[in-house]
Amino acid sequence: MLPNVYFAHRAFRFSGARAAQAIVRSFYAGEAGKLILTAVLFALTFAGVKPLAPLAVFGVFVLTQLVSWFAPLLMRTRLSRP
Repeated sequence: MLPNVYFAHRAFRFSGARAAQAIVRSFYAGEAGKLILTAVLFALTFAGVKPLAPLAVFGVFVLTQLVSWFAPLLMRTRLSRP
């Protein structure tokens, strides 16, 4: 959740057509920061949590990513039903 909050804060600082270049730069910077923050949090988890089941950690991470990817599809189909 923390990397996504960072991305949202960084990426949506600008608005309007005149700020198009700033918006694109902020999206790239937000995504780069999100990836770095994710790697740092994984490193802290592996260094600080003992005992740790790496398969479970990566499995939950992948499941979380899948939910965030497919949630818009599920919401769209649910909202389009009468």
